Amino acid sequence: MSEPLVMGIETSCDETGVGIVRGTELLADAIASSVEEQARFGGVVPEVASRAHLEAMVPTVQRALDDAGVTLEDLDGIAVTAGPGLAGALMVGVGAAKSYSLATGVPLYGVNHLSAHIAVDTLENGPIPEPAIGLLVSGGHSTIMMVEDLAGKVHQLGASIDDAAGEAFDKVARLLGLPFPGGPYIDKAAEEGDRGYVEFPRGLSAAKDMERHRYDFSFSGLKTAVARWIEMEKRAGKSIPVNHVAAAFQEAVCDVLTRKAILAAKEHGVETLLLGGGVAANSRLRAMATERAEDAGLTLRFPRPKLCTDNGAMVAALGSHLVAAGVAPSEMHFPANSSMDVTIVSLADAL
Repeated sequence: MSEPLVMGIETSCDETGVGIVRGTELLADAIASSVEEQARFGGVVPEVASRAHLEAMVPTVQRALDDAGVTLEDLDGIAVTAGPGLAGALMVGVGAAKSYSLATGVPLYGVNHLSAHIAVDTLENGPIPEPAIGLLVSGGHSTIMMVEDLAGKVHQLGASIDDAAGEAFDKVARLLGLPFPGGPYIDKAAEEGDRGYVEFPRGLSAAKDMERHRYDFSFSGLKTAVARWIEMEKRAGKSIPVNHVAAAFQEAVCDVLTRKAILAAKEHGVETLLLGGGVAANSRLRAMATERAEDAGLTLRFPRPKLCTDNGAMVAALGSHLVAAGVAPSEMHFPANSSMDVTIVSLADAL
């Protein structure tokens, strides 16, 4: 059998992404984003995102097919993010994927958003050595995953117990008067800042916390510490050094993320660390992870920044992997699941 040709549809948040891959070759990566519209509200409004997906779906699918030079009938599979994510947004993508599948007879795969963030690495770096540790960092998730078999054996070692890292970036950016989404703007501001200007707390890193939450994260306290520091400086009549605060905050986030991910890899005897998710585009996180992985004797892999954020290519990559591995398609009645468990790679596993 030739390498599978798969289209992936991603609508878990505010990006309408449609990607097409053949095996591990990326043929098309079409994206329509509602981020500018969301920025007016200072964050993602689920209803706005869902309506934007409805408007963008058909033209984005057509653009991807045109870019790849294929038709729907050429496809070996259609993969769609079934969860986790915003319920209404997911429903738009799942509904569209089911419609395309029913109209063409092409097998349908409902897949996990988090596993797709892992699978996208194959488009640049080839097959993933298994087992591997995945550090997934985005607006909604900060998760350490053990990937024993990307086709179906993935489990969670740790996750954020409150704010995800990307959410903390957005909230701190708002405190600093920076635009939404906060991650890129904090990253840019931090380039001119002093990382040691303020020593912000590292959540769940104390000895007692490491006993109960060894691989878990907490960024709510860090966000609050930044807010209180800014408030105290303003009360004292001082101006806020945005670049320095951004750099110190970013350092605290990246320090905890990389330390715990590398600890997980070492304690589980795994030699490969995968970095993915929107926050994986952060320049300091990539640099710190690279340095610390090298010191620990680990192989670090991450895709280019454009493939870190939500996109259809990552869903197509996972779908292609499932087709090649002989995983059964999903039944047509599967639902969108906003809280899908990380252990479910594809809905064929659960139905």
